[in-house]
Amino acid sequence: MSTTMTLRLDDETSSRLSNLAGVTDRSKTYLAMQALKLFLDNNEWQVQQIQEAVAEADITTPDQFIDNDTVMAWMETWGTDDECLPPL
Repeated sequence: MSTTMTLRLDDETSSRLSNLAGVTDRSKTYLAMQALKLFLDNNEWQVQQIQEAVAEADITTPDQFIDNDTVMAWMETWGTDDECLPPL
């Protein structure tokens, strides 16, 4: 089964898509579908990993994390003569 979706493209994107469709002998619809699939493949896993990390963080104790101020203070020592070891 498939679903129809309408996209509004700016002139430059439409022209680029038309040109690519012409030189690859593919339809603009096919290329747009391939691009959307690639976008989903590249982004879905990130969202899932973030959700899993947040869920894991929610069940841990506060002493298992280093607060932002401590990390930022450590990072500000990078590249200086007084560079500190990472906070643990």
